[in-house]
Amino acid sequence: QVQLVESGGGLVQPGGSLRLSCAYSGIIGVIRAMGWYRQDPGKQRELVATFTSGATTFYADSVKGRFTLSRDHSRNTVYLQMNNLKPEDEAVYYCNVEAIATRISKYWGQGTQVTLSS
Repeated sequence: QVQLVESGGGLVQPGGSLRLSCAYSGIIGVIRAMGWYRQDPGKQRELVATFTSGATTFYADSVKGRFTLSRDHSRNTVYLQMNNLKPEDEAVYYCNVEAIATRISKYWGQGTQVTLSS
């Protein structure tokens, strides 16, 4: 059974930092991408940062220089360090793992809320 368990969201002041964690298990096949998306109510889910199978890391322009994606293979965990948070970063953040076996499968975490205090 595939599980992606996220943690680390919460309430933070603008300019503050949070670190999101996503522990994954049960993934079948070769992982070709893993990272984070976010979604505001009424908006489409958008890609924030992801590792790709080409050993590159993609960041959305809006988070470049502020967010850092990392992973710990020994713990099957991917992290998103978010610094200098802005009000527009407020959203539900979702961990995503994409793997290929006989077909490509996308797996999602349950989401973790990041809220910026006014």
